[in-house]
Amino acid sequence: MLARFLGPRVDIAYALLRIVAGLMFSVHGMQKLFGVFTEKAPVAFGTQRWLGGVIELGTGLAIAAGVRTTWAAFLASGTMAVAYIQFHWKFQLGAQLVPAVNTGELALLYSFLFLFFACRGAGIWSVDRKFGRSHGGG
Repeated sequence: MLARFLGPRVDIAYALLRIVAGLMFSVHGMQKLFGVFTEKAPVAFGTQRWLGGVIELGTGLAIAAGVRTTWAAFLASGTMAVAYIQFHWKFQLGAQLVPAVNTGELALLYSFLFLFFACRGAGIWSVDRKFGRSHGGG
């Protein structure tokens, strides 16, 4: 019964997930680049973390708006995979392999979520859809 009620709303739920996740991701970029919504100072210009902030802000806004979603989400996914491996997991075995221990849950979850967006495309409520590129365009 619940599946029958929710099934017709899957496109709306997906669009909301894409928009909210994209906006949340962009805030991480704002934090790194501008020091907003955080106690930390902006990261140094030109560093790897600065480049990560640029990618987070740009791809996050693109994903939220549904602009070249496949490309933006694929880049965001790869960025979060690198962040997880390099800054959280660090190729260590034992407990450090567990995301809850290495504090990498968010990076790992974003990586797979954005991979899903890259595979599925923008969907409804997107710029891509308006221009006939519901799968993000080539």
